[in-house]
Amino acid sequence: MSSEYAKQLGAKLRAIRTQQGLSLHGVEEKSQGRWKAVVVGSYERGDRAVTVQRLAELADFYGVPVQELLPGTTPGGAAEPPPKLVLDLGRLATVPAEKAGPLQRYAATIQSQRGDYNGKVLSIRQDDLRTLAVIYDQSPSVLTEQLISWGVLDADARRAVASHEEL
Repeated sequence: MSSEYAKQLGAKLRAIRTQQGLSLHGVEEKSQGRWKAVVVGSYERGDRAVTVQRLAELADFYGVPVQELLPGTTPGGAAEPPPKLVLDLGRLATVPAEKAGPLQRYAATIQSQRGDYNGKVLSIRQDDLRTLAVIYDQSPSVLTEQLISWGVLDADARRAVASHEEL
């Protein structure tokens, strides 16, 4: 494995870990010692080669497809990634169920499918937003504004939705 590839792989591993709000020590704790902080850190720095088997196991631990960890799998490589659609689950819990019930159930389903129970935030995809827009009988941009007004979606989401609707 070239050192440049190892560093790119490490950057992807670090990005996934930090997205999940985990420190290296947090990974070790959450995995009950299966993933040692020093080993994961060396993978992230590109100092240590990771086998395909270990990479698949780490992807499973993080709850992401293996291809999400591989360098060069994002279009354009160095292009700026679009803003993420990240739901604030804490705020979602404070929105009355008559308004947010469908969104709460949808978010719970995504968490269950991903095995992602950090309870703080949840990334959703553009397809998820379109599905929710159908459920709420609104356009994705109108639903985005509604979610922003509830405080469950950051205002940066407008840019992500607008750039996606242009396609």
